[in-house]
Amino acid sequence: MKILAISDYVHPALRRPIDRRLFSSVGLVLSCGDLPPEYLTYLAAKLKVPLYYVRGNHDIRYGSKRPDGCMDLDLKVAQYKGINIVGLEGSRWYNGGPYQYSEAEMRKRIRRLRSTIRRKGGIDIVIAHAPPRHIHDAEDRCHRGFQSFRWLIDHYAPAYFIHGHIHALFSDPSERVTVIDKTKVVNSYGYYLFDMDGKRAAE
Repeated sequence: MKILAISDYVHPALRRPIDRRLFSSVGLVLSCGDLPPEYLTYLAAKLKVPLYYVRGNHDIRYGSKRPDGCMDLDLKVAQYKGINIVGLEGSRWYNGGPYQYSEAEMRKRIRRLRSTIRRKGGIDIVIAHAPPRHIHDAEDRCHRGFQSFRWLIDHYAPAYFIHGHIHALFSDPSERVTVIDKTKVVNSYGYYLFDMDGKRAAE
């Protein structure tokens, strides 16, 4: 199954009309935040596939205007075609706005998921807005990653940890990816396409 991961930037290839040559075989969309709710509604309707999302630190409109036909995955484990997907919204706390968490708060949120993860049999994909600490992140207060995400990777070894929040341009898709043991950490800025079949993943 081809999976489309998106975040932070409305890419021209996904605006009206969608480039069907690139996206006709997409079977699932994963949004990692900071995108207009109308954009998610449009993609879900046009691609006619499930769309799971987490909110980023700028997604304040989602409180009153949620994307139609999409599922908020924050603090949930979704099972789709044999793949377990976990969602964690938000960024590091920096000015007291919505969807901002301290390291201790994010650690508690992950702890709340552990029994569900165990019951579902583990994790294949994590979608989050922020990156793990010291992987693709920065040193300013807003863009630091979460150390608790590193624990999540070390403990559950998902095939993919997909994040947004870090705006970067890539000349080659491989520049988006950092491999930590068995996990590919991916910056989904704009969009990123990958293939996954059950619990087996391939570029």
